[in-house]
Amino acid sequence: MSLQVVNLGLPKSGTTTLAKALRRAGLHVADHRIRKRQTQDATLHGAYVGALLYAGHYAGGDPAGRLGGFQALTELSQLSGGRSIWPQTDFALIENLRRHHPGVKFLASRRDAFEMSQSMLAWSDMGTARLPRAMVPGLPRGYGETSRERIQWIDGHYATLARWFRDDPDYLEYDVADPGAPTAIAAHIGRDLPWWGKANANPLRRQKEKA
Repeated sequence: MSLQVVNLGLPKSGTTTLAKALRRAGLHVADHRIRKRQTQDATLHGAYVGALLYAGHYAGGDPAGRLGGFQALTELSQLSGGRSIWPQTDFALIENLRRHHPGVKFLASRRDAFEMSQSMLAWSDMGTARLPRAMVPGLPRGYGETSRERIQWIDGHYATLARWFRDDPDYLEYDVADPGAPTAIAAHIGRDLPWWGKANANPLRRQKEKA
C-alpha cells in the first residue's frame, strides 16, 4: 500500500480526530505511535512514527519504507524517552517522501494558536517541562514554557508551511474548528469522510464542557 496522506500539523492540533476520521474512511493510519492491534509486525509495536521516518530517510531510501504499509500518517513528532523528533519541520525529509510517493497529499491540521498552546499546557507535562527542556526546531531549549513563546512557535510553524507549499495543490491547511474542514479534507484527498468529531480531548476540558 502506498502512502496517501501525511499530516504536518503540530501536536494538539486535532491530529487524533484526523486519525479517527481517516480510519473511518478506510485508510490504514499511524498516529504518533504504532499499536499492537495495528500490525502483525512485532518489530513495529510501540515504535514512534517520527523515529521510523528518520530511520528510512537516513538509510538512503523511502522515509516511509519502515512503516509497514500504513497509508496515512497523522502525527509525526516524538517528544519522549529523551528524544525530540519533528519530521513535520524537516523539508528535506518531506521532499524525500514526495519523491517516493508521487501524489501524496499533505495536510496541516491547526487550531487557534492560543487554544493549541493551552492544550499543550494542559496535556501531561508537555508545556511545563518537555517543550522547554527539549531542543525543538524553532523552539530551542529554555523556550516554550510561556504562552507567548508557544504561540509564536505555533504561528511560525504554519507560516513556514504556507510559504514552502505556496500554491501547491497537494497541500491543505485547515482549522479543526471550521465546520467546512471535513468537506475540504475529503475533496483534497479524494475520499469521503463518514465521521468527523472530537477525539482525544483533554479530560479536564471535557468535564468543564459538561458542567
